[in-house]
Amino acid sequence: MRLILLGPPGAGKGTQAQRLVDKYGIPQLSTGDMLRAAVKAGTPVGLKAKAVMEAGELVSDAIVNAIVAERFDQPDCANGFILDGYPRTLAQADAVQAMLSERHAELDAVIELVVDDKILLQRIAERAEKAKAAGQPVRKDDDPTIAPERLREYYKKTAPLTGYYYAKGMLESLDGMADVDTVTAAIEGILGKVVKAA
Repeated sequence: MRLILLGPPGAGKGTQAQRLVDKYGIPQLSTGDMLRAAVKAGTPVGLKAKAVMEAGELVSDAIVNAIVAERFDQPDCANGFILDGYPRTLAQADAVQAMLSERHAELDAVIELVVDDKILLQRIAERAEKAKAAGQPVRKDDDPTIAPERLREYYKKTAPLTGYYYAKGMLESLDGMADVDTVTAAIEGILGKVVKAA
């Protein structure tokens, strides 16, 4: 099961990915985790990433793509994976396509969690308030001061991926504003069809 989850920050992709990890026993791949692991492991591409990060610069697409390709070859990805937060751009989407082709594999599904931006920003603010009231740290995704900027960034760079995957006949869109269990059930419905078709 090779799956991409799309949707703006705070849409609930991480929550749903974790449930899929538990159900299907496949890893959730996030670029942040992969970068840190490659740097820690001291792989050639990890060392390149470390040098760039230590210089305070953003890691290039070429380095991120190389780290993802390296990760695809790990034994725990043999039965599939969930990409969350990558690809972020059309260039990265092309790179994923190329990586999978090289490995004679393909994506099984691309699922977009569609949200109402205003309600999403309200929810984020409420979650931040709850965390503060409980004396807990506010998650980066729930910081109401940076949420609007992250949302704009998403629409500028990542939202075009919905058209990209729609044109390939792969995009499935769900109501990300429904409660968590309803969204999980909708994702299960899509994946059930994919498994039957395989």
